[in-house]
Amino acid sequence: MAGSSHGHTPAAWTGVIIAIIGFCVSGAFMVMASPLGFWAGMVIVALGGVVGMAMRAAGLGQAKRTHPTHQVASAES
Repeated sequence: MAGSSHGHTPAAWTGVIIAIIGFCVSGAFMVMASPLGFWAGMVIVALGGVVGMAMRAAGLGQAKRTHPTHQVASAES
């Protein structure tokens, strides 16, 4: 993954940071036994995915065509 710059874009970082904040919010409200707060945190997690995809569509992510294709060894020897 490191060789293909996987996830090294503003879109990926922003989406993941928002999702981590959502998981922290959900975890805190789960410990406090508040179902409404837990689900609010899960909405934040989903929002992280939406923001990441929107940023990628806006050109802040890595284009799919720049990923190297994996070569499979041929059966002919």
